[in-house]
Amino acid sequence: MTTHRPGAHERHLLRRQDSPLFPAASRQVDPVALTRARQRDTAERDAFGERFRGLLEEAAGLRPNEDSERLLRLKARLDQAYTLLASLGGDNASYKQALRRLTDILIVAIRRAAASDAVAVAELAQEQAAREQHYRLVECPVVADLMRPESPIMPDELVATLLSVSCDELEAALWLFGPEKLAPLCRDAALLLDTSGVERGRRNLAVMQSHLSSST
Repeated sequence: MTTHRPGAHERHLLRRQDSPLFPAASRQVDPVALTRARQRDTAERDAFGERFRGLLEEAAGLRPNEDSERLLRLKARLDQAYTLLASLGGDNASYKQALRRLTDILIVAIRRAAASDAVAVAELAQEQAAREQHYRLVECPVVADLMRPESPIMPDELVATLLSVSCDELEAALWLFGPEKLAPLCRDAALLLDTSGVERGRRNLAVMQSHLSSST
């Protein structure tokens, strides 16, 4: 039985299960492999709780006139934590809200420290827009799984994964690839479909090719 809100490892096993786009050996998902994937997901979620508490403690220890470099380093860790969190199983809404609130507080402090630097203020505004787009993208499971450290999606599984996901997931994932990366992915996807004789995935290939054409 599938977990209600599976984590990255279980989720990728289920993508591969019985999919003709993946090598035959990786399509077979036995109960042992599924149990191990769930255990890894549970361990990662437990570890995230400890990581989150550490971030809270560090934020609580900041001084009113904290050095901007320390603020920026902490903000980078909050961004990394949010990306990882998006790929974890379970209900993570409260963690996400807390991380976003912490990030907003840090941004206010960083802006205050950079108030006299017009260039820095402009860069922060651009970064905020990029961060909001990032938050939206990682709500898509395949994007979260690709962006997390130690992604369960191996490089040689990327093409099959892109051909397997829903069109909505694919549209979101394509924002991760510039034309120089997407072009060989399109070629490999066409080759995989031709050599395997699998028709499923043709629609996704068409979406990938259209995205490539519009970005070059």
